[in-house]
Amino acid sequence: MKRPLAAVSAALLTSGVLTCVTTTAHAATPSVPAPESSAAARADSLLRSDPGAVQGASGEAYQVVRTKVDPNGAAHTRYTRTYHGLRVYGGDFVIHTAADGSYAGTSVGLARPLTLGTTAKVSSATAKESARKTFAGTLTGVGSPQLFVDASSGRGRLAWETVASGWKADRQTPSKLHVITDATTGRVIGSYDEIETVTGTGNSIYSGTVSIDTTLSGSTYQMVDPSHGNGRTCDMNNTTGSTCTTFTDADNTWGNGSNSNRQSAGVDAHFGAAKTFDYYKNVHGRNGIFGNGTGVPSRVHYGNNYVNAFWDGSQMTYGDGSSNAKPLVALDVAGHEMSHGVTENVVPGGLTYSGESGGLNEGTSDIFGTMVEFYANAPSDPGDYQIGEKIDINGNGTPLRYMYNPSLDGSSDSCWTTNTKNKDVHYSSGPANHFFFDLAEGTGSTAYGTSPVCGSAPAVTGIGRAKAEKIWFRALDVYFTSNTSYVNTTTPSNTARAYTLRAATDLYGSCSTEYKAVQAAWTAVAVSGSDAPCSTGNDFSVSLSPTSGSVTAGGSVSTTVSTATTSGTAQTVTFSASGLPSGATASFSPSSVTSGGSSTLTISTTSSTAAGTYSVTVTGTGTSVNHMATYTLTVNGTGGGCTSPGQKLGNPGFESGNTVWSSTAGVIGQYGSSGEPTHSGTWNAWLDGYGSSHTDTLSQSVSLPSGCTSYNFSFWLHIDTSESTTSTAYDTLKVQVLNSSGTVLATLATYSNLNKASGFTQRSFSLASYAGQTVTLKFTGVEDYSLQTSFVIDDTAVNVS
Repeated sequence: MKRPLAAVSAALLTSGVLTCVTTTAHAATPSVPAPESSAAARADSLLRSDPGAVQGASGEAYQVVRTKVDPNGAAHTRYTRTYHGLRVYGGDFVIHTAADGSYAGTSVGLARPLTLGTTAKVSSATAKESARKTFAGTLTGVGSPQLFVDASSGRGRLAWETVASGWKADRQTPSKLHVITDATTGRVIGSYDEIETVTGTGNSIYSGTVSIDTTLSGSTYQMVDPSHGNGRTCDMNNTTGSTCTTFTDADNTWGNGSNSNRQSAGVDAHFGAAKTFDYYKNVHGRNGIFGNGTGVPSRVHYGNNYVNAFWDGSQMTYGDGSSNAKPLVALDVAGHEMSHGVTENVVPGGLTYSGESGGLNEGTSDIFGTMVEFYANAPSDPGDYQIGEKIDINGNGTPLRYMYNPSLDGSSDSCWTTNTKNKDVHYSSGPANHFFFDLAEGTGSTAYGTSPVCGSAPAVTGIGRAKAEKIWFRALDVYFTSNTSYVNTTTPSNTARAYTLRAATDLYGSCSTEYKAVQAAWTAVAVSGSDAPCSTGNDFSVSLSPTSGSVTAGGSVSTTVSTATTSGTAQTVTFSASGLPSGATASFSPSSVTSGGSSTLTISTTSSTAAGTYSVTVTGTGTSVNHMATYTLTVNGTGGGCTSPGQKLGNPGFESGNTVWSSTAGVIGQYGSSGEPTHSGTWNAWLDGYGSSHTDTLSQSVSLPSGCTSYNFSFWLHIDTSESTTSTAYDTLKVQVLNSSGTVLATLATYSNLNKASGFTQRSFSLASYAGQTVTLKFTGVEDYSLQTSFVIDDTAVNVS
């Protein structure tokens, strides 16, 4: 039995063992939950009530990655997805909630729910050999293939991911090539390199005389920046090894402005890292590249005659260029590469580095690299819309890329075409770069170059860099998913056009000048879309939660119909329903509301209502406009094969004490007086909470009858913690399904100290895929060596109908 701290201390003091207690176990629940926690809890509740909104399927589990709360209280919660325990690449999504906690839409890349099998027909050894053959360069190792679901196209397929490591053909650029092999056919279906690079040559040191922040250690200054997360800049001494020597200086005056002094390139890199950090913090409110205040290490003088620079996920590396005389430390190159770090830390796994999403990835880095250059406003390198113009990649003074007319480089697309997705990501970035330029500066002749329109598109009037950069970052931050593209016939809403329009609406209003400029700028680069209609008059929206439900013939089911005023003033909205099955009726309580209010729709069936699935249209009729929402109704027949409905767990609320359940010592008890209240009754199950390395388990076997339509496993969960981090999961609780042999069939969910909340939250999962089987439901809580996290479970149930 676990005891409160006071009792533990008294016992130890009596025995003469303990003279001082400095740590606590089972810390009290925080009195005020963090806004992110409550917003995440609201998103979780909406997800449980309507998994169909994110193309959810049986056997899936979801993990919150990050929650962003806007100043007005609206929130955006990002999730990753697993399918029967397998990672789903391209399955990430965002749930958006309004300020009042109501559903406000999703960003999701899946076109339909996953239904694939999870047994590979192709062996891991075959996948490993495919990766070995795919790698071009000097191979140093091939990792173990990992089975996962590849849903980057919007549809899932079982695949192996194998990481082949080594050096590219130049023998100086490191490579971590992720090779994707179809687990059914054995065909290599794609690959991407984890190391993101920019290739070019430089002919000078670019930053000029600038101020940089350094650290005094004893009597020696170090190029370590205390003002920007202690980012350090070091000298690789023209090697490719692991040793990098931090620059030091006696008088805090660094370099001489030319490459004859090795410190000079370090000054440019150090300055670039600081300005990129400041740009994201001061313009977008992001605390540095990683979002946690940590600085970026910068390595200069890498390799020999190395004409490249790259971001490897944690640090910047710059070569010295041709003849080791032209370091690639230009400001926009630094901002570009470190912006890859922002993208991969904002969107889980980053924007997929191939096809159109890869172009958006590179375009994002070009956009923000350029904006860093404008932000720094260095006299020797003023802002412009040319990428890498200082490093003279072609040896004739021309830049890497032109944002105002990307096709000038001879390879990039200025206008989107159906072939854009087949180009190298540095060239499929063209439509994004061109769009951003047009949005900020307009089309035609500008101070930075002449921007043409595509086809017969009308001219665009720019809204300025300040607004354009805010719109792009907002779209990246809260809407983009890993497989967002320019044009998507599979999931039309998962596009850069749709998401930048939502961002413009959030920031400047529906049908605002900025909104219309976003539309015009995308049209000018041949990216079209079915934009949601906007209105400057009085308008409203209608939404349902949940959007689907099932009922046995003769019963009834309910959903909440919510409205919101989207423009102008509020108006009266009257509800009606159509598409009901024969004999069913619909009632609304109340029958009409003022926009902004809600009503409860109840659909009642009779015993003679035919079994089947029906699409019910709910219409809200306003004073001048109507809006509709769809509810999917499933009617189950009364004479089906569900011979044993009901609740299947024994001692579901733990009120019978240590019976039926199997658990480690001290899990089930009456802990209300010890700081962990119950959801109901006087007993609950309390896993972990010791503030030291500890594992607790709780499990029960349950038999699921066949022939039923609903197998709902639910429990109420409360998590409190003494961990202060908002980014690292130190203590975890896994919820799993095991077979009779103890083999894990699925991990339904993993919670952690990051999911702390002030009260209980109900969690629900479908066990339909295990119908007719006897399975074990198991909770496993694992706590690390310090700072307690308590996982409290109550009122469990497996309801079958």
